Amino acid sequence: MSRQKAGALVSVQVQLQSGQQYCYSTEGTFMTNYVHSRRAFLATGTTTLSALQAWPAIAATEVAEPPAVTVLNPQLRVPLSFVVDDSTCLVNMGHFCMPQFATAWPERNEYKKPWQTWPREIPDSFVREFGQWCAQHGVKGKYSIVPFPACVGWVDRELPGWSQKQLQASLKLVRELMVPNWDIHPEMITHTRVIDIKTGRPMQDINPATMENSYPRTKKSVDEMAVYLAYALRILKNCGLPCEGVTTPGGFGNLVKNELPLAVHEAVRDVSGSELPHYFKYVVNGTESALPRLEHVRNVDGSDPKVTVNVPACTGDWFGGWDGDRQSEPDRYANEEGTSGRMVELIKRGEPAVMLCHWPGMYTQGTKKGFTAFKRVVETLNSRFSDQTIWMKLSEIGRYWTAKELTRIILVDRKVSFNAPFGTPNFTVRVPGTAATTNAPTLTVENRTVKLQPVTQTRLLRSGTWHADSKGLIVCFDLPKGVSLIQW
Repeated sequence: MSRQKAGALVSVQVQLQSGQQYCYSTEGTFMTNYVHSRRAFLATGTTTLSALQAWPAIAATEVAEPPAVTVLNPQLRVPLSFVVDDSTCLVNMGHFCMPQFATAWPERNEYKKPWQTWPREIPDSFVREFGQWCAQHGVKGKYSIVPFPACVGWVDRELPGWSQKQLQASLKLVRELMVPNWDIHPEMITHTRVIDIKTGRPMQDINPATMENSYPRTKKSVDEMAVYLAYALRILKNCGLPCEGVTTPGGFGNLVKNELPLAVHEAVRDVSGSELPHYFKYVVNGTESALPRLEHVRNVDGSDPKVTVNVPACTGDWFGGWDGDRQSEPDRYANEEGTSGRMVELIKRGEPAVMLCHWPGMYTQGTKKGFTAFKRVVETLNSRFSDQTIWMKLSEIGRYWTAKELTRIILVDRKVSFNAPFGTPNFTVRVPGTAATTNAPTLTVENRTVKLQPVTQTRLLRSGTWHADSKGLIVCFDLPKGVSLIQW
């Protein structure tokens, strides 16, 4: 806690364990109190006078720490998600990528595998089997569609080796089966060769500098990167596939890590109009935080807030690898008892647990061994932690944490107001109060007030409900963009 004094004004700043902070000040008998997120607080600076003058005042006789409002996980549950890389329509990227990688990196033994013996296609029958099983078990995540997969053909034009009818049926399957539960991302344009977007042809030379996995090898501007990303996004838009984010293959963008999120923001908003672009590039390990990162936050208090959300994965690919030629190790995610493994560790930490795999590894050269191992992991997680977890898309996780970080929250008596630059479903907060002394909380949005419903157990929390425990009231509701009010 820190104190600042200027004449009769005393301000107190408190850092909470959750990362939230609140400030209050007194001048005579008037106290101003507000709660907001760590990022919002840092954006306003540590001098509190100008910020405090903007908030409502309540009477007080002395400086005392007011009870805090804490933003919790959605529905008080740990988000789970599944990232599928290297997927696309029909083309087995393991088969077609391997010889191109071998040409660019001839010294690497990992690219000298017998790719000619591997299937050239991952059929739609497997997409259907995978998608239906995931839907039945509540699994959500991210599913790539590489627009010009390994330079085989354009998914918005034709794939040589497959008929136009087969391609359109494959796209229809993705739109109808996958889109409801999965974010669709382009994984750059080819996932192999860098494309000259003026001609639509791959660069002539084949070397690390002309492969998307290690592009660019020199500094590029935000605009240059945005143009390349937008090229990929437009191809998927032509296919009727909505995209709020992108996935970077391999080391794509390593030299422009600061420019990349700005480029993602420009490209996604330009092509799809999404208000909150996100991307997947990074994998976190060990004790490193698995929380989404909000990058290049701008104009939060204006009419057009801008931020790019970096949503990391938290595991390696232990199902079958990017080429589909490796032994699955499902216990590294979660053992059969659900007592150990990386996903179990993250759930116990209360941070988003995002699994990673590659589509050829799910298919595993037609044996589906990766998929079998994946099903066992999901069944373990759903059985052991069903009351503690919730499956979400990457975009949903990113949106929730953006609202958690950037929403300004003001507590006055038994009223909490929220000013959110971005809304989100299932926003869950803890506020002061007890069941014995509290009438049902109400939510007011644009002069419309609804009564929230009590639940007897936290596992029953859904949007529009509340629960009382020894620490206060837990309230779950759909947070709208703009101003809303909860009172009790």
